[in-house]
Amino acid sequence: MCLGISLATSGNTVRADGPFHFGFKKSVNGSLPSINEEGFKDIIDKNGAIFTGDTTKKDIFLTFDNGYENKGYTSKILDTLKEKKVPAAFFITGHYVKDQPELVKRMAAEGHIIGNHSWSHPDMTTVSDERIKEELDKVKQAVSEVTGRKEMTFLRPPRGIFNDRTLSVTRQYGYTNVFWSVAYKDWDVNDQKGADYAFRKVTSQLHPGAVLLIHAISKDNTDALGAIIDEARRQGYTFKSLKDLPGQQKTPPAPKPSAEPNQKTQQGALSN
Repeated sequence: MCLGISLATSGNTVRADGPFHFGFKKSVNGSLPSINEEGFKDIIDKNGAIFTGDTTKKDIFLTFDNGYENKGYTSKILDTLKEKKVPAAFFITGHYVKDQPELVKRMAAEGHIIGNHSWSHPDMTTVSDERIKEELDKVKQAVSEVTGRKEMTFLRPPRGIFNDRTLSVTRQYGYTNVFWSVAYKDWDVNDQKGADYAFRKVTSQLHPGAVLLIHAISKDNTDALGAIIDEARRQGYTFKSLKDLPGQQKTPPAPKPSAEPNQKTQQGALSN
């Protein structure tokens, strides 16, 4: 099963400039997912983006997307992470930081990474470099005002849509783009199938160096999280922070953007 990939094509040829929608065939029995085969890995690597850690080590990196709050699930997730002593990264939007400042404060106070998911969640391949910077700066400033944290270095591209330009320019703005290697269709709040379903979907995809993408609006994820953590540890995995990845916060920034006009891009299909 392929996780939501959409490539801009001309006939049967994949456009080198995208837009791409990050996706892959799932990991099975600890094997790596098919990211190397999806036609965009060279762009990911070129721009220093993350989708796994060291695939020779049984480490796991737990990340959440928080576009909005749903029925207090994030508070329960934070309770579980605190109980299990697991670090995580929460990628938040402008809506989230405005609507849930106390939860954002709690994320910071309990030592979790707060990542940038943009102010209004646009397809970045369809907007200018200047608009991208505005989207990211507004989230960074709002989080700083709420938490006192001045730095924000990790970014999850909205909707998983990207191209070479968006990865390059956000890197120049000081961000490491963070994709994922484990995910499932968990974002539909009207199609929740129970904690056991979430547990099976996540644990069946575990592999060394996995970056887990979990949506915090899912009741299934919230109810299954403790069991997922316990099962991963039973299998010998250790939960690590994105900050533990070698060189991620020490990589020198790429050269500043040139004065040339922005590259025009075609609008890609939107993800769920």
